[in-house]
Amino acid sequence: MKWLLALLVCLITLPATAEESASLFTATLTGLDDKPVALAQWQGKPLIVNFWARWCGPCRTEIPELIKLRRDNKSKGMEVLGIAIEDQTEPVRDFAKAYEMDYPILLAKDQGFALMKALGNTKMGLPFTVAIDRRGKVVVVKMGAMKAEELAAAARAVLP
Repeated sequence: MKWLLALLVCLITLPATAEESASLFTATLTGLDDKPVALAQWQGKPLIVNFWARWCGPCRTEIPELIKLRRDNKSKGMEVLGIAIEDQTEPVRDFAKAYEMDYPILLAKDQGFALMKALGNTKMGLPFTVAIDRRGKVVVVKMGAMKAEELAAAARAVLP
């Protein structure tokens, strides 16, 4: 029961509109191949979007949990997106390979802080995770590292 209460305190449920995610789906970021990637391709899919950086210790800690979350839920149609608050592709590509990050990784470059702010992160802290359901509704936001049970709850919130 304590873990459930802690989980409810950590997760914030937002209003039932898709407006919060609109800026995300209109953005075009940079892929690890240094080519533009339109986030619109993920609109209509259940998503866990994780903003992170290589230098962020808590970000590194939750990467294995994000990998597992994707593996456990990909067959259900859910995707995990990693958005690096970084400017240089090569170091992020090397980092993603070293950490065996098998989910899509995009570089935010100069758009990162604006996207995080639009999604509710006014303090610009990392890591920052947002769960978005099929309708584009932001159903969970959290600044700070998420534990496995928090990520599982976020996945349940976006999946039918």
